[in-house]
Amino acid sequence: MPLDQKPVPAQPSAGSGPDSGPDSGPGPVPEGPGPTAGPETAGAAVEAGTGAEPAAAGGGAFGAGAEAWSIRQAGPWTHRDLAANGARFHIAELGSGPLVLLVHGWPEYWWAWRHQLTALAEAGYRAVALDLRGIGGSDRTPRGYDPGNLALDITGVIRSLGERRAHLVGHASGGTLAWVAAVMRPSVIQSLTAVSAAHPRDLRRALLTDRRQFAAFEHVLGFQRPWIPERRLVADDAALVGRYLTSWTGPNGLDEASVHAYRQAIQIPSTAHCSIEPYRWLMRSMARPDGIQFARRMKKPITAPTLHVQGAADPVLLSHTALGGGEYVAAPYRWRLLPGVGHFPHEEAPEEFTAELLDWVGRHKE
Repeated sequence: MPLDQKPVPAQPSAGSGPDSGPDSGPGPVPEGPGPTAGPETAGAAVEAGTGAEPAAAGGGAFGAGAEAWSIRQAGPWTHRDLAANGARFHIAELGSGPLVLLVHGWPEYWWAWRHQLTALAEAGYRAVALDLRGIGGSDRTPRGYDPGNLALDITGVIRSLGERRAHLVGHASGGTLAWVAAVMRPSVIQSLTAVSAAHPRDLRRALLTDRRQFAAFEHVLGFQRPWIPERRLVADDAALVGRYLTSWTGPNGLDEASVHAYRQAIQIPSTAHCSIEPYRWLMRSMARPDGIQFARRMKKPITAPTLHVQGAADPVLLSHTALGGGEYVAAPYRWRLLPGVGHFPHEEAPEEFTAELLDWVGRHKE
């Protein structure tokens, strides 16, 4: 069975009721990072809807009779695997033209960009949604979850797609990596769109000095303990992930099918562990030499035209933390604050967000 096809069966633990959180008692023991796929998988195309046999959803909230689910969800897009930066990455792509690479945040995977994939393709772009290292259909490697390496994953995928440059769009943790990629490989980034993502230096400063932002990152603090957070995330059919998703949105919320999909995706073996490793690096590196060196490196001005989108009702990344990213951009910069929108603008207000994105990339095609 391919790594990206079978969720961990639900195993409710003692004390894992609806009020439990990442710091609660133990749940099912997670598996460690799995083996990486061999090089023979790189570049192997899988047409939409014709991938490996999807696994049925687990028990618990979705039951044995729930509709079959797979990371490679069918649609007008094509699924492929690419080799980049020493690992294998799953992508979904649609359309032809200038490349727009879409990078998800936590706890999502490529499916978060389904609205933008079709809209970008219709507008004449080659739209590609990436599964980050350790998530979705991509490799779960035992290491490599620091922001520098993850940003090189992104720029490596652009090269593996046969492109010299790309319009890069990132949400939340994926947006942080987009900022980093624009600093580390400026020649590869044609334009940058950061969604619900403060510049890394602004985020670091807020976590050190702003009690409100520190409290809003309560889930990240809970991720710092070994093993227990992974157990809590997959317990009860990933009920905790469902609660995060519904509490982080504005009035529009996320549809039930999407919440279902993200709850299933986090249960794929090793995903819970790998997906929170970047947050562990973020907090634990604050006083370490590598973290301090990274923060200094992020002072370098960004030369890509930058669109910065933030939901005004985002309870995770507060708008005043995100505000000010233009300080680090030596290029055209646009700030957009969306009223009544929470942590997921691309899903909560897809038409409004997509219109902003299409306008921005259209202005910076050349």
